[in-house]
Amino acid sequence: MAETGKGVTAGKLAINVQKRLSRAQEKVLQKLGKADETRDAAFEEMVAKFNKQTAEGSKLQKDLKAYVLAVKAMHDASRRLQDCLADMYEPEWFGKEEVNALAEEMIEKEMDNNLEDTDTLWLDYQQSITEKCLTCMDTYMIKFPDIKARIAKRDRKMVDFDSARHHFSSLQKGKKKDEAKIAKPAALLEMAAPSWAQGLISAHQVAQTNLSYNQAEEELGRAQKIFEELNVELQDELPVLWDSRVGVYVNTFQSLAGHQEKFHGEMSKLSQNLTDIMTKLEEQRQINDEANHSDSACSAPKSAVTNGSGSDLPPGFLYKVKATHDYAATDGDELELKIGDVVLVVAFDNPDEQDDGWLLGFKEIHWMQKKDISAKGVFPENFTQKV
Repeated sequence: MAETGKGVTAGKLAINVQKRLSRAQEKVLQKLGKADETRDAAFEEMVAKFNKQTAEGSKLQKDLKAYVLAVKAMHDASRRLQDCLADMYEPEWFGKEEVNALAEEMIEKEMDNNLEDTDTLWLDYQQSITEKCLTCMDTYMIKFPDIKARIAKRDRKMVDFDSARHHFSSLQKGKKKDEAKIAKPAALLEMAAPSWAQGLISAHQVAQTNLSYNQAEEELGRAQKIFEELNVELQDELPVLWDSRVGVYVNTFQSLAGHQEKFHGEMSKLSQNLTDIMTKLEEQRQINDEANHSDSACSAPKSAVTNGSGSDLPPGFLYKVKATHDYAATDGDELELKIGDVVLVVAFDNPDEQDDGWLLGFKEIHWMQKKDISAKGVFPENFTQKV
């Protein structure tokens, strides 16, 4: 037998072509309403759920891959930002060495306080969500193509079954008609044949009819068996697969949330170091600004002092603050505040008298109007902000 390709003979090819033609013909007849179609509403509902499950799983798998890529991109961006800060941080600024150390920790394996460095945290985070979340989804989704192919095969075998069933039914009807004709010869050949030959002709017709009928019956049995085996397997597997989605989603998002919590918790500890450095840098700037202001006031000519700009500040002045909340004084030595009040903060005569979180000062408007030293009072620092 001639070969038409690797492992495919001309005979097999002809059989496959004939199957496709028979299926196409059967589908046309079914759509035209000239042939009935095997229907299973329960199975069709299972297939609809399978298609929905496939779409949802594919989307989650795609979005998880995008999330991993986004984490990698954020890691790269974070490293570049840290390097940029180290490059632009001027030597005389507070915490220059600490900032350089933070940049170096992008390469270091461990920090002095036994916390992992940022680079290691990012890499561990990427690896964790890849192995525990994305790999889980890949394993879950790997079975879908096979089941989809078997559903398609089941549909084809159902068409074959319907076609065999209709063919067998038509032969059944034909056989009854032939049996009726055999009882009274209708063909000219039968009437012209001698009486001894008419029996042979009738026997040959019966044999031919029975042969086609038996072949069609056997083909129907094979088609029905193949279809029912596939149908039963899928009816068992599809509900189990549908129920498995809940566990997969729970495990995936629980794992993702756990790794997110751990990663951001550790990152927040590292980020606090940078926050502290920036806070102290701002305090250094304010101290420098105040020192510069004091120097310029001291260097002003006496005529200017007499006219007011240096002498307007109370003794021991440190800096100004503005009230961000109202504060009702509860003692005689406290300063009552309204939102927006500007207070001139001064040093305590005895530093030991200062309580944590409390400042001493004059309301700017009262000082400018009366220059009354006795008008000073203490107030909570967290009710104000520096200006």
